[in-house]
Amino acid sequence: MTALDLSSPVAVVGTGTMGQGIAQVALVAGHPVRLYDTIPGRAREAADAIGARLDRLVEKDRLSAADRDAARARLLPAGTLSELADCALVVEAVLERLDVKQDLFRELEGIVDDDCLLATNTSSLSVTAIGGALRVPGRFVGLHFFNPAPLLPLVEVVSGFATDVTYATRAYETARAWGKTPVACADTPGFIVNRIARPFYAEAFAVHEAQGADPATIDAVLRESGGFKMGAFELTDLIGQDVNESVTRSVWESFFQDVRFTPSLAQRRLVESGRLGRKTGHGWYDHGDGAERPEPDTAEQRQPPAYVVAEGDLGPAGDLLALIREAGIPVRDEDEDNGSRLVLPSGGQLVLADGQTSVEFRDVVYFDLALDYRKATRIALSASQDTSPQTLAEATGLFQALGKQVSVIGDVPGMIVARTVARIIDLAHDAVAKGVATEEDIDTAMRLGVNYPLGPFEWSRRLGRSWAYALLDDLHLRDPSGRYAPSLALYRHAHASDKREGNAS
Repeated sequence: MTALDLSSPVAVVGTGTMGQGIAQVALVAGHPVRLYDTIPGRAREAADAIGARLDRLVEKDRLSAADRDAARARLLPAGTLSELADCALVVEAVLERLDVKQDLFRELEGIVDDDCLLATNTSSLSVTAIGGALRVPGRFVGLHFFNPAPLLPLVEVVSGFATDVTYATRAYETARAWGKTPVACADTPGFIVNRIARPFYAEAFAVHEAQGADPATIDAVLRESGGFKMGAFELTDLIGQDVNESVTRSVWESFFQDVRFTPSLAQRRLVESGRLGRKTGHGWYDHGDGAERPEPDTAEQRQPPAYVVAEGDLGPAGDLLALIREAGIPVRDEDEDNGSRLVLPSGGQLVLADGQTSVEFRDVVYFDLALDYRKATRIALSASQDTSPQTLAEATGLFQALGKQVSVIGDVPGMIVARTVARIIDLAHDAVAKGVATEEDIDTAMRLGVNYPLGPFEWSRRLGRSWAYALLDDLHLRDPSGRYAPSLALYRHAHASDKREGNAS
């Protein structure tokens, strides 16, 4: 089944920010668009607001004046739901309450044709549950746009339990015809993005709650080492702590309080205190007028070591060896079968975060995962109270000699970037194994939906088949709550034959 013909009217019910955005997308694509809202006069206000945005597109040379005028002529506010009778698609963007949405679609079913595609833009409710109230649930889908809808390309096309594949395909092709990048997924809590993104927030909050590092330092490490556009604390301040926590709580409850999705107590306290982020002037950070952003903890300058001994190839951190040599620090290679590490002149060891803790060993400093060690501008180090000060100083000086700022955090297993990426990879493998979406669609969704530098499967291929499993397995031994227990899907992936490595992630 192909996309809707451009002559087919599209209706949007609910004229808030998201409803207006979806209407603008359909309008600019060429459809006649009807706007409806239960509050009298709101649809007309929304139409005027959309018209003003079209004017700005003309001013920026992104839309011709003729196309703007034609679009305005196709945009009609509706006074009653009955005025949507001839629409081929109705998209709902109303209050996130199951009963409200079910009542709306029951009423719509008595108005539109049986072939009309009905869609919800819900981000947290079950598409299956909303559609379960319908007489013809096969034509009901989720069309989850991301805010702002006119700018962000991703649309999650969600098939409920009763959704007919022909209607899901029509929705998918229509979204693509509108210039969006659709991904197909089954109806699961959080769909793709909100399900797989939970560890990005959860692990940052967990490190903070464990007194491993402060928010500014964690954010800096996620950005400057992990390659994320924003850190978890600054991003949730932008989103709104209440909104972000609500999504986390919804996913957690929908998965029957699965410990992997447990909400953060620290974030709960923020919400309870009314510190919701930028919109209230205070969240994790103070956003008041004149407030200064706290600086990340950055180590003082130290002397680099006279040399390092490389035992093994350092795995995902192998690029460091070339960087160390380029910095003029001699590297002595030793073949070792019992691990990958750098041995410092003090006798201490520098090891890539692996899910273990520094206190377990005689003299070990851990360093965090980086998206690209050459481009990274900050590296986190982790040490225990028993670590030799000389070893920590040499490790700090080594990375500073490579042009990196260094943040020393607490003895946190898996550190910051490494544990976050490992958990994202695990949830992605679990989602594929359970039929939520394909590897390709998950990678696309995470890059476009939350702007990750790599999709989970791209990361998995880069880091190696067993990397995420091994790190999480070690973490699980140290925190047997189940939060870090690797999924069966990741276990199978880690232990599968390497014969398929070229085609597998």
